[in-house]
Amino acid sequence: MATLSDIGVSAAINSLSAILFLIAFAILRLQPVNDRVYFPKWYLKGIRDSPTSSGTFVKKFVNLDVKMYLKFLNWMPAALRMPEPELIQHAGLDSAVYIRIYLLGLKIFCPITLLSFAVLVPVNYSGENFEELKTNMKDLTYSDIDKLSISNVAPGSNRLYAHIVMAYVFTFWTCYALYNEYMIVAKMRLQFIAAQSRRPDQFTVLVRNVPPDADESVSEHVEHFFCVNHPDHYLSHQACIFFEELILYVVYNANTLADMVLAKKSLQNWLTYYTNKFERKPNKRPTTKTGFWGLYGKNVDAIDYYTEQIEILSKEEEAERERVFNDPSAIMPAAFVSFRSRWGAAVCAQTDQSHNPTVWLTEWAPEPRDVYWDNLAIPYVELKLRRLLMAIALFGLTFCFMVPIAFVQTLANIEGIQKVFPFLKPLIEMGSVKSVIQGYLPGIILKIFLILLPTIIMTMSKIEGFTALSALETHSAGKYHLFLLVNVFLGSIITGTALQQLKEFMNQSPTEIPKTVGVSIPMKATFFITYIMVDGWSGVAAEILRLVPLIVFHLKNTFLVKTEKDREEAMDAGSLTWAVSEPRIQLYFLLGLVYSTVTPILLPFIVVFFAFAYLVFRHQVEIRRSEKEEDEKMKTGLGLTVTDIMLCRKG
Repeated sequence: MATLSDIGVSAAINSLSAILFLIAFAILRLQPVNDRVYFPKWYLKGIRDSPTSSGTFVKKFVNLDVKMYLKFLNWMPAALRMPEPELIQHAGLDSAVYIRIYLLGLKIFCPITLLSFAVLVPVNYSGENFEELKTNMKDLTYSDIDKLSISNVAPGSNRLYAHIVMAYVFTFWTCYALYNEYMIVAKMRLQFIAAQSRRPDQFTVLVRNVPPDADESVSEHVEHFFCVNHPDHYLSHQACIFFEELILYVVYNANTLADMVLAKKSLQNWLTYYTNKFERKPNKRPTTKTGFWGLYGKNVDAIDYYTEQIEILSKEEEAERERVFNDPSAIMPAAFVSFRSRWGAAVCAQTDQSHNPTVWLTEWAPEPRDVYWDNLAIPYVELKLRRLLMAIALFGLTFCFMVPIAFVQTLANIEGIQKVFPFLKPLIEMGSVKSVIQGYLPGIILKIFLILLPTIIMTMSKIEGFTALSALETHSAGKYHLFLLVNVFLGSIITGTALQQLKEFMNQSPTEIPKTVGVSIPMKATFFITYIMVDGWSGVAAEILRLVPLIVFHLKNTFLVKTEKDREEAMDAGSLTWAVSEPRIQLYFLLGLVYSTVTPILLPFIVVFFAFAYLVFRHQVEIRRSEKEEDEKMKTGLGLTVTDIMLCRKG
């Protein structure tokens, strides 16, 4: 069990890691060779020029201006300087709302932290319940931090009135802060929509599972159906084949054609590269080999070779296009239907179009860039079957993950490690090693176990058949939030408590076990404190460093970049992935609200996370792509519900 000194060691390690990450970021962002990595959005908007395009050879790679290094932390005030209206114009409404979530966390938890330390910490510390329990439970383990929790207050004590009153105060304050924040966001949204021009997707509905008709093609069938059923609002219908650059009247499966277009794009890129090379040195025609990537084969004139290959592929592309248009099996039962008014589109998108619920499925059409084309033609029955199977798979994944969670909790318990690995006992009992194991190792191992989970969950959402990338993000976020709730929160509490008090569980009567669990639950606060520092402090600092995009960019720039277009593609602005970031925020809301009256010592670590994350992501949304807006109210309310349940258990 982690002690106060263990928490101190963990805080020192994570604080030092965060500081080193920030210093590394501040220095790396000043180097001209890294400019495209740390300011990608400015390049994509065309408002920033590369500092490597001029100056001496050394200055193209290293910043030699000493004054710049003296101001290397200027990014911090700069991140906070941009007004919110300008931020919305620059990064979008979704990014501005995303940043306000961190601000909401500060609004909620700063007053709660002050009240908890002023009222509940003194009440808990003077409770002396552990001393009384120690006389009956000889093997009961606890630390100095546990004395600051509600577990140190005896059941039925008058001191619990302080916790009940504070629980009501914290609940009302959280609801009040949520209400005010939603009023602000609703106003921002209305102003944003009012200032926007009309977009085609606001008048368009996606229609799937168009039933086959023996007398009409899919295009004629769609037009006839909507002319009859929506004569006053129907405008036209369009559909996109599974490749975004081609717009037709019906949806086609043109995967082969899409591959040809991509191959042609690659050939054109090579042609541009060799043309530019020839323009720089017109005295010598560039040559290439006809094999893969020009590594082997006959040596030929590069410009003539790629010009000829493009002409050949263009003819094959036209032939494939004609084949797709004339192949009835390539027609997919989906279409995009446009209406004259938003009202007509809304009525169609939100009502059944047939007495048969498996055909003529309608929904709001995503923006063209938001469509996930692979899922447009999934039949209704298969769609339901997929979602059932993925629900079962999620259930299995969630509970199978209890095994690594139990392993992590074993590391959080020194006695458990000594039982599993007795030969490590001399090493573990060393003071510094023990502090690192209990205060730092469990959090970092749990973080490692969770690395691949978002990718797995996103794959499951794709299999479920959602037709919009934003829908994939939303449903993946919901799954990940459920996973964190069941495994990271409840799983850590249950497995950790069982491992620590296993002997008591075995010797007590069944009626006494809930009491032991009620006393032990707040004692897991030390584990969550270490996890918050690893994930919320070091993890957020690592986010701003962008180490992986930095390495990938330089590898691509060295070995793959041939033209400016290649360099733009290598310069991936990325995005603040909603499916990962939103569940993480909600976990911190949950931990803060649950432990606010149970173990208030956790609250300062939550406040530091929200303040630090607000600063970092305020900077990130200015240089990266916009983020997605989502509803916070239900999941924040879940934290209040869990808090009430835990207080009822204590009472």
